[in-house]
Amino acid sequence: MNKASNIQAVYFLGIGGIGMSAIARYYQTLGYLVAGYDKTPSPLIDELQSLGIEVIFDDSVKAIPESITSKELNEVLWVYTPAIPAKHPQFVSLQKKGAKFLKRAELLGQITEGKTTLAVAGTHGKTTTSTLLAYLLRVGGVDCTAFLGGISTNYGVNYLEAQNVESSLIVVEADEFDRSFLQLKPNKAIITSADADHLDIYGGPEAFREGFEAFAKLLPSDGMLIQKSGLDLPSMARNYSYSVEGTGEYRAENIRIINGAYIFDLITNDTRIHDLELGLPGRHNMENAVAAAAIALSMGVNRDDLAKGLASFKGVKRRFEYILKNEWNVYLDDYAHHPAELKACISSVKELYPKEKICGIFQPHLYSRTRDFMDAFAESLSLLDTCILMPIYAAREEPIDGIDSEALLEKVKCKTKLVLDPEAVVAYIKEHQPKITLTLGAGDIDRIVPKIKEVLKR
Repeated sequence: MNKASNIQAVYFLGIGGIGMSAIARYYQTLGYLVAGYDKTPSPLIDELQSLGIEVIFDDSVKAIPESITSKELNEVLWVYTPAIPAKHPQFVSLQKKGAKFLKRAELLGQITEGKTTLAVAGTHGKTTTSTLLAYLLRVGGVDCTAFLGGISTNYGVNYLEAQNVESSLIVVEADEFDRSFLQLKPNKAIITSADADHLDIYGGPEAFREGFEAFAKLLPSDGMLIQKSGLDLPSMARNYSYSVEGTGEYRAENIRIINGAYIFDLITNDTRIHDLELGLPGRHNMENAVAAAAIALSMGVNRDDLAKGLASFKGVKRRFEYILKNEWNVYLDDYAHHPAELKACISSVKELYPKEKICGIFQPHLYSRTRDFMDAFAESLSLLDTCILMPIYAAREEPIDGIDSEALLEKVKCKTKLVLDPEAVVAYIKEHQPKITLTLGAGDIDRIVPKIKEVLKR
């Protein structure tokens, strides 16, 4: 869409979501009037409001800002996220009046159409990898716009605007939820993983993999696909695998941990780059770095800038994020909400702190996901020394009989394990002062992060 159309304003239902808020910022920079609804205030919404974007928290039709209702329906671009209930009063009323709503994914597809699109997909790792890719490009002097699925610690935002408005290069996180990523037309892509998830949407693991196969087939014959070793997704594009050690065409070798930092050699399909340092902790992040480096190099980033970018990348909020690190306590917070993500995060912490006991607090996300992966969750959580579960975060779902945190806890093999509500979690941490503490989950567990940090301070 361009400014020559009759669209004058954009209205978002669910404007506070990480993906929606990035698109809202994009349209504001283009000069459109932007407004939206969300259920509750949040730091992301505070930032939107500070930019002059009007956000309402009342779902009634009368609450829609006059700046929007004063325009004709066809002068407003109406956007919604699938997280919005089908019976949402504004959604229902506006549709009855003739408003044509676009899903966020459809709109992102329109935005990227005709652009050179670098897409990062995967059940896990896509947010860190896409954010790192955008950072490496910028450090290497390659201008780009980026729509990210998390808050970049280096930039403090989830939307990066190209310095040159004519730049046609876009980095985008390709979300598999609701098959959203099939709306994109990527030129180059990374696929970090295809472990089954969102089975309430896909129906089963086979259909989930078929979704990723369809995404890989979107790439043109002159495109490039970098996929994790072992995925073996077919594509017409130039197709390369990556790994940490292993047999990937792009891989990390000669890996060392020096002063808590990973040092490694990067093997590409035609050369070796020695002694790269990664600014992020975690072996899984080194894997993400190999994939991002492969695309960055293909876009013209040189070796020196690649090394500089990898060493200075500070990560993404809530992705293996150090909240506290001193001689008494180490506290990390991570968005992990799938068994494979939990295993990767906990294993990385054990590698970094092999002699220490680890206390992990996990908030399961969705009843259906907890049901579908109950045994796998229990296996990953059993890597902890102390496992604390919070009640399941329901999000868009109704409870399922027999599926709760107590049922999951029964399967966990930790010697110390318990279910606690948020306030009790903070009290437990205050009393026991674990040497290594992890908070894990995609719900609202982040709300207790500042409280845990405070009670851990000496």
